[in-house]
Amino acid sequence: MSRSFDDLVVEATAAPVDGWEFSWLDGRATEQRPSWGYQRQLARRLSGVSAAVDLHTGGGEVLAGIEQFGTFPPTMAATESWPPNAKRATELLHPRGVVVVAVPDRPPLPFGDEAFDLVSSRHSLETWWSEIARVLRPGGHYFAQQIGPATMLELSEFFLGPMPGKGAEYEPEAVRAGATAVGMEILDLRLERLRAEFFDVGAVIYFLRKVIWTVPDFAVDDHRDRLREMHELIESQGPFVAHATRVLVEARKS
Repeated sequence: MSRSFDDLVVEATAAPVDGWEFSWLDGRATEQRPSWGYQRQLARRLSGVSAAVDLHTGGGEVLAGIEQFGTFPPTMAATESWPPNAKRATELLHPRGVVVVAVPDRPPLPFGDEAFDLVSSRHSLETWWSEIARVLRPGGHYFAQQIGPATMLELSEFFLGPMPGKGAEYEPEAVRAGATAVGMEILDLRLERLRAEFFDVGAVIYFLRKVIWTVPDFAVDDHRDRLREMHELIESQGPFVAHATRVLVEARKS
């Protein structure tokens, strides 16, 4: 038997959204994974350097998962700006020898010039190219899986209306231009579009509470009518389908 709209809303509104893992959505939503295997590739790069930093590490879950593929370099740091995530990342990563630094959500980075061989990041909203180039040693690499253009556009437009050009700053050529502007050479640049399905409106609410840039300033009370419409659509037509986009980028400092 399907659950009522009100029950789904209450449950999803009460669910904690700190950290950056999505197990709450198991059985309620799916999203294709990019073909390149970011975590495994990151582990391989970390094993070959002496000092690295992971920017916008979230709750540290992705970085902690490196252990299944390899080891951290002798100097390993991570940054995070949202206090609940910084606390979670500290608890998860400190026992693994990773220093977690709580930072403002703006540059500069709190590190000296040429401090790292590798700078990594996963799903950051901004790429601080000038700072990345500054803290990298000559020959050092930036390796990241970034948000792509028009990611989850169908979900955003359901609540906000047409959004032509959404995420144009995440287009691969915009990424290339940002790297080139600070004297970095692009070694790899790929874009993939990935199918996502939401099986109930509670999954949508949870996702929008956690991935806050999809519908900025999302609040259940402000969007209750559209949420109810979505609930009725899912009940009558099946899962709500959207598409995530991801960009893999690797760049080298001269």
